Amino acid sequence: MNMREITYRQALNEALAEELARDPNVFLMGEEVAEYNGAYKVSQGLLERFGPKRIIDTPISENGFAGLGVGAAMVGLRPIIEFMTFSFSLVAFDQVVNNAPNMLTMSGGQFNIPIVFRGPNGPAHQLGATHSHATECLYANVPGLKICTPATPRDAKGLLKTAVRDNNPVLVLESELLYSSKGMIEPPHVELLIPLGKAEVKREGSDVTIVCYAQTVPLALRVAEQLEEENISAEVLDLRSIKPLDEEAIYKSVAKTHRVVVAEQDRPYCGVGAEICYRIQKNIFDELDAPVARVSQEDVPMPYNERLEHAVLPNAEKLVAAVKKVCYA
Repeated sequence: MNMREITYRQALNEALAEELARDPNVFLMGEEVAEYNGAYKVSQGLLERFGPKRIIDTPISENGFAGLGVGAAMVGLRPIIEFMTFSFSLVAFDQVVNNAPNMLTMSGGQFNIPIVFRGPNGPAHQLGATHSHATECLYANVPGLKICTPATPRDAKGLLKTAVRDNNPVLVLESELLYSSKGMIEPPHVELLIPLGKAEVKREGSDVTIVCYAQTVPLALRVAEQLEEENISAEVLDLRSIKPLDEEAIYKSVAKTHRVVVAEQDRPYCGVGAEICYRIQKNIFDELDAPVARVSQEDVPMPYNERLEHAVLPNAEKLVAAVKKVCYA
């Protein structure tokens, strides 16, 4: 198989094009997805190929077009709703949290909601507090929602295609800072579907497990290389999905290394890392040789100043320090 190198952005574009071509019930809707080819050019060329009935520009009205998407899903269509940033999804919180995930149960099983909400999530670069929210912990708290967090082009394409085919509401939380990143992926004629809820070891190691997702995956890989020079072998486990969570993969890695650092892009209070720490200590406590450590955002609104933003975000210095602490190095 001839693998090829493409960007994260191109991988998402391929996934959208393939699913739109495969199923006439799939359509894409959001701000600037059509005429402008998407705010981040993820929908480049789709309007010309599929037309304005399948690629639909909307007003700045997240609650309106998210609600329209839920209604469309109720009558058998498969909408893909793009939020220009998931910070803006908070305007549509009622539709994403109250309508989409509850409809199946509240209708007594009469209505599936096969809808995808996608777009960039988490802090980018100097966007300030209102445009830098990492929303995964908010939505992971909601029964009925599935949440995936791709960190590589291959995962972005495979997870998005799987999400479109799922009969439940799925959030595909992309990373704005990763849109231009490159990675190897199968050729276009190979069907690439990555199941939700399956983590992947991105780097084998023996001394400590770094559990990570989204923007913290490339960070963890860089830190693992740095630690190798100091004779610390770090295993990097990319969750890929927050919900469902691949607990088996986490426990398998912990049983191998006996030390864990959770690296998350969100704030710590009631976060994804807190849930992972709880499940590790509840189910595999005896395998631990040190307390579980966490590296996350600081619990403050995101500053605009570049140096302050760097200080607030998880970074290499913090992650190296956490690994050395659990390794008693």
